[in-house]
Amino acid sequence: MRAPASTDAIGDHGAARTGLHNILVIGPSWVGDTILAQPLLRRLREQHPDAQVDVLAPAWTLPLLQRMPEVTRGIASPFAHGELALRARLALARDLRARRYDQAVVLPNSFKSALIPWLVRIPLRTGYVGEFRYVLLNDARRLDPHALPTMAERYAALAQPRGEPLHKPLPPLHLTVDPAAREQLLLRLGLSLSAPAVCICPGAEYGPAKRWPVEHFAELARQLRHDGFQVWIIGSNKDRELGAEIAQRADGAAIDLTGHTTLEQVVDLLSCAQHVVSNDSGLMHVAAALGVSLVALYGSSSPTFTPPLSARAHILKLDLPCSPCYKRECPLGHFNCMRQLSPRQVHDALIPMQMSSSTGH
Repeated sequence: MRAPASTDAIGDHGAARTGLHNILVIGPSWVGDTILAQPLLRRLREQHPDAQVDVLAPAWTLPLLQRMPEVTRGIASPFAHGELALRARLALARDLRARRYDQAVVLPNSFKSALIPWLVRIPLRTGYVGEFRYVLLNDARRLDPHALPTMAERYAALAQPRGEPLHKPLPPLHLTVDPAAREQLLLRLGLSLSAPAVCICPGAEYGPAKRWPVEHFAELARQLRHDGFQVWIIGSNKDRELGAEIAQRADGAAIDLTGHTTLEQVVDLLSCAQHVVSNDSGLMHVAAALGVSLVALYGSSSPTFTPPLSARAHILKLDLPCSPCYKRECPLGHFNCMRQLSPRQVHDALIPMQMSSSTGH
């Protein structure tokens, strides 16, 4: 059995414990889903401005929670995906019980995600019905997918009383940026802002069917370099092979930064960009939360359920008869939904966005 992770705060943006309505949110496991949970967190903070709003989530999402002003503490969940680890859950529950939460809001739909609030004995436990959770949730909601078509709406609705229509529009996304850390990061990476930067994000955790071809990214980088932009390739260690190949094919038109930054540093780095071009990925949602001009590329997936929540996002997709298929790899073998989306189309989508940026709109 694993030992429980420390429940030390990664950040403290709220007031000290007040004894008012204090809330534990069981957060999602994915970077993009964590961003889409922010409207819920903002609604909870609006309703209970003096409350403590803590989020229990996987450690890799904590850097994002630290950049959300609504979050009092991010608490690292020690459990692997699908792992019960009952002894560790009991130990974590004992630690959390001392925080005396009044409400839990459970975002994942699994039985295990609802177990901790029940073990902590939190009086009000809110979430959607799923996986035999009636015994664990005493405020179990039935989801109406037609009334709440997007993930962000489904999350945000849990901040409201049962049966109350969702208040729209949703609160906007906002991640804070550390200017001093950003300057140090640029210096360490040997970057400057002497020319406007375009960040390209070639990764997608779900699988290759969501990734625009590397040769297309490379061609786009060459076009942008010709236009006077500097191009930065952004991604995690898992994206290093993609980044290296794009940089090689781009013939010096792009700087490969994949694997050279933490997720927290990526937030600061993306905030420097004039534009971001990204697959449907967690970094797409990070760029949206920063309010950066964004071109989001869709092929095997759809923006219907998890669109980038930004007025400055432009979605590009071909709407072929075979897409969206929601597969990790193209089941037909041709990958036309992404391959036929040309670098020229993406470049042309950036032109009006560039004109809008230059006029201050």
